[in-house]
Amino acid sequence: MTEISVIGAGGFTGQELLRILAQHPKWKVSHITSDKLAGKKLSEVFPSLPFPTDLTFHKHEDKIPKDSLVVLAVPNEASLQLTPNLLDAGHKVIDLSGVYRLHNLSEFEKTYKLKHTSFHLVEKAVFGIPEIFREELKGADFVSNPGCYSTSVILSVYLLGDLRKKLRPRIVADCKSGVSGAGGRVEDGGYPFTSVHENFRAYKVLAHQHEPEITEYCYSKLGSPFPEVLFVPHLLPVYKGILSTVYLELDEEQDQDVLQVLKKNAKGEPFLRILNTPEEVELSKVQGTNFLDIAVRQRGKNITLLAALDNLQKGAAGQAVQNINLMLGEKETLGLLP
Repeated sequence: MTEISVIGAGGFTGQELLRILAQHPKWKVSHITSDKLAGKKLSEVFPSLPFPTDLTFHKHEDKIPKDSLVVLAVPNEASLQLTPNLLDAGHKVIDLSGVYRLHNLSEFEKTYKLKHTSFHLVEKAVFGIPEIFREELKGADFVSNPGCYSTSVILSVYLLGDLRKKLRPRIVADCKSGVSGAGGRVEDGGYPFTSVHENFRAYKVLAHQHEPEITEYCYSKLGSPFPEVLFVPHLLPVYKGILSTVYLELDEEQDQDVLQVLKKNAKGEPFLRILNTPEEVELSKVQGTNFLDIAVRQRGKNITLLAALDNLQKGAAGQAVQNINLMLGEKETLGLLP
């Protein structure tokens, strides 16, 4: 049984990852870290997690089991520090930060306000959306897990296939997230519901770190220039879930039925569900699952896509487990579907 080390296990994503892996038939979590929780037992911090063996939180720099696959669920600065050493030590690594997603150095440093100290590793990282990069992920040593907002928008547009060539090169993404998708960590003392109770607001307007990620990957495997992306995230008064509305415009009206295009391109994908009407797309249908629900409405030259996912599952931890399965040669759905 392959061992997994979760670095940054005290955060929202880390907790969700532990929940999935606690019942995974193949992978065993043997090492967890959190600088703020170091020395505490897992059962003290997350008593609901069904782990057969109690684990103790270590510090990030503590020794990691030699042959374990490492999942980094840490802030960007910590990933910059930890990733090169882990790869040099021979670990397979999945990084959930944004450090190794973008291939443009100046764009990264402008977006993340960080100096990149290991940019050469970006070329070694596989972008972790299995529906796009499945073959590259099989047996990979280093995976950069995508962002939650990014996954919902990138996959929705990607499923249009060659129809993307007929779009005007502008994507407008209006996205809403539960509070766990906007950041925050369990160690920081609770969920920030005081900021969303009886409230609804936009944040990081045209300045969110997922915008250049959407720009780079929406037209994956198409060969077209990057589109202009206008991305505005909003904070919902719920714990988790993302609902994205994506507005696109064709150069001219097409005879193609866009819904049928989506269904054809998603055929056989275990975690993509194409619904018949946009009104069927709801957070409640995806919360607690690794599904991404997508629907479309077409009117003349205008295409409106609706997408919903659980930001801690398909948007983070669940997708990471998909990637672990592929990296280690197992069935992609293992531990994620009955």
